[in-house]
Amino acid sequence: MKKYKSHVKFNTQEQRGILFLLLIIITLQVAYFLYIAKVSTNLNVTGAFVNEEQQHQINLLKQNMLKKDTLHLFPFNPNYINDAKGYTLGLSLEELDRLHKFRKANNYVNSKAEFQKVTLVSDSLLDLIAPYFKFPDWVTSTLHNNPTRSENQRAVRYEKSVVEAKQDLNTATTADLKKIKGIGDKLSERIVKFRDRLGGFLIDEQLYDVYGLAPEVTKRALEKFTVMHQPTVLKINLNTCSSSELSKLVYLNDVLSEKIIRYRNTVGVIQSFEELKKIEGFPSEKINRISLYLSL
Repeated sequence: MKKYKSHVKFNTQEQRGILFLLLIIITLQVAYFLYIAKVSTNLNVTGAFVNEEQQHQINLLKQNMLKKDTLHLFPFNPNYINDAKGYTLGLSLEELDRLHKFRKANNYVNSKAEFQKVTLVSDSLLDLIAPYFKFPDWVTSTLHNNPTRSENQRAVRYEKSVVEAKQDLNTATTADLKKIKGIGDKLSERIVKFRDRLGGFLIDEQLYDVYGLAPEVTKRALEKFTVMHQPTVLKINLNTCSSSELSKLVYLNDVLSEKIIRYRNTVGVIQSFEELKKIEGFPSEKINRISLYLSL
């Protein structure tokens, strides 16, 4: 039988060179996969250790994105942001604390820039809420015409102008309310009755929930009244409460409360207030108000 002779031959030096090249390729491949594994692990670790404040900001961002189309903001004085108002605006507890500490020293913010300097809110959040800041008319003119005016003088005049401009919605009488065009005997009594059922208004927007009160009339009322003293609220835990406890809220009836409990029993634990929107018949447009009375 005829033997075939190979035409491809490598001497010893060439064989060693090929072996060395293969070794380099294998080493580079191993190094690449080790690098990818390390990056992946770092990402997982970074994502796993999110502190409470960061998680709070993430939750607020999600909530604000979800309720962007349903949350109605109206002009307000940023010097009088309470906890409930701050929650709906997306401010963190630390940012609210900085503002409250600043105010307790009898100081006032008089501009968008001062508000950010005091609270340290992010530029993105400031851009969202600053268009709704409403300062007394004299503040703008004073800062423009006499920027060196002393802070104490401005603070005293600021306080006086705010007090004269608005009255606490939680202490307004039926007689006070009837001074607003469009509010008569029945509506003024209905507002006070609704306020009593709530235990006091937490945010100005709750005035829109009064049955029969037209939006344009409510808007006029909020030009004269605002929540200055927020009542203390004992929040209801969604994951431990009964349907009867839930039904005590003005915004939830017996049927809807039962649906919420059935939903909780199905999912095990309610992770966020936004989940409530999945329940048939839930008033999604009022989620920002209802959540003020709930906890998880």
